[in-house]
Amino acid sequence: MDTDVVIVGAGLAGLTAARALRAEGRDVVVLEARDRVGGRTLNHELAPGKVVEVGGQWVGPTQTRLLELARELGVKTYPTHAKGEHLIAAGDKRVRYTGLIPRLSPHVLADYGQAQLRLDAMARTVPVDAPWRARKAAQWDGMTFWSWIGRATHTKLAAELFRLACEAVWACEPEDVSLLHVLFYIRSAGNFDTLIGTDGGAQQDRFVGGSQRLSLVMAEQLGDVVRLNTPVRSISQDDAGVTVDGVRARAAIVAIPPALTARIVFDPLLPAPRDQLVQRMPQGTVIKCMAIYDEPFWRADGLSGQATATRGPVKVMFDNSPPDGSPGVLLGFLEGAEARELGEWAPQARRNAVVDSFARMFGPRAARPNDYVERSWAHEEYSRGCYGCYMPPGAWTAHGPALRAPVGRVIWAGAETAEIWMGYMDGAVRSADRAVREAQSLL
Repeated sequence: MDTDVVIVGAGLAGLTAARALRAEGRDVVVLEARDRVGGRTLNHELAPGKVVEVGGQWVGPTQTRLLELARELGVKTYPTHAKGEHLIAAGDKRVRYTGLIPRLSPHVLADYGQAQLRLDAMARTVPVDAPWRARKAAQWDGMTFWSWIGRATHTKLAAELFRLACEAVWACEPEDVSLLHVLFYIRSAGNFDTLIGTDGGAQQDRFVGGSQRLSLVMAEQLGDVVRLNTPVRSISQDDAGVTVDGVRARAAIVAIPPALTARIVFDPLLPAPRDQLVQRMPQGTVIKCMAIYDEPFWRADGLSGQATATRGPVKVMFDNSPPDGSPGVLLGFLEGAEARELGEWAPQARRNAVVDSFARMFGPRAARPNDYVERSWAHEEYSRGCYGCYMPPGAWTAHGPALRAPVGRVIWAGAETAEIWMGYMDGAVRSADRAVREAQSLL
């Protein structure tokens, strides 16, 4: 044997697993296709000591496993800027508000509220370890989220707000995703507000120095066992061990998005349920865009920088400035249909459309950024989408048990395999904990 465990992927899941196994005295090798570590987390330097993340960046107070890892690695957090009034644009009307509830029609708020209460109540009946065992799993997995929205809401604006939420969380349209998957995600996170919220929610805090620091510190600790520029093309196994592109080990942990595992040649073939499952786990489509200014001028106007709009192309915006507020950074997401369409535009045309969205919300100063940064994750070879996967109708109930079940000596990890906070950085770390336990049982 060349090593005890070979790990495919040097994102948060793969590196956390490698670190834990090394701490228990096991030999590991980590194979990473990219020329860097961090997976779907990636820092972008604006100036010396000033970074923004073009990948995953936020952590919430209930994402306790990720926060625990950050403390172990000496990576601190700071709050997402939220001081001031938020903005919401419904059609051509722009409204300023404070707190969690925007100043919309009472009929719309009541309609949205009753539908959200129903969502949370249904989600509480979904087992996080086996969503397909929910009492109404077949019914919920047989419809899209959009079908449910059409039945559950009575106002056009409430339905549009749920569409916006779907795009913001899953980077797809509500027509794309199974209602059961939505309910599982809500249960996995705790409740709907936790998924979409800032204060107390998944977007509450950021990492000092950028979220990629977590992976960079772990890779430094692991040293030369992390091999970059090493895409895995084949995995074969027998009774004695597993071979991953020439590296012989007693077990393998595959910590990449399920959709990408379909591009690896397995010998023997994967069981049909597993292969059928990953054919039904597409990645979301998102382009993360940031405009950079001398200062966060919107703060002087009494605005937090947080804004939502029912009309795109950018529908969700944040103040993404560094901790000291310099330079000023407005963050906007192209998600779902907008990302699919604008992802094929020329870069300058896409930039113009994004900056126009900022200017509609924050005024003419937003139309003149000093710089602009974007990242289209659907176009990245070793991600092919973000934030995570989504399940279309029928996937959970037909093939769900194959998601986490090891195949011989091959163990699955990554954010998409997590029971708690699936699709998030916290879920990636939790999946590594499970994978390590499974690897130890093989060793």
